[in-house]
Amino acid sequence: MTNTDWTHAALIGIASLAINLPLGYLRAGARKFSLKWFVYIHLPVPLFAYLRRSENLSAWIIPSFIAGALLGQFFGGRMRRFRQNST
Repeated sequence: MTNTDWTHAALIGIASLAINLPLGYLRAGARKFSLKWFVYIHLPVPLFAYLRRSENLSAWIIPSFIAGALLGQFFGGRMRRFRQNST
């Protein structure tokens, strides 16, 4: 992979984190295993699949996108719990 590919992969990974923060916040307020909960987790998946394919990035880069998504979901949920506990 070239430096440009790594740059694109890093930017998409950061976008994955940023998009999943508010979705993680919303997910934390939804009942577990409900339709809303499922949608909040899986909504950005097609977007990042499209971005990876449009940039012709290798499938080896997918774990970094998943890591960004997991971190975004985790920290979004933490933000919701923090805000609820501080009021």
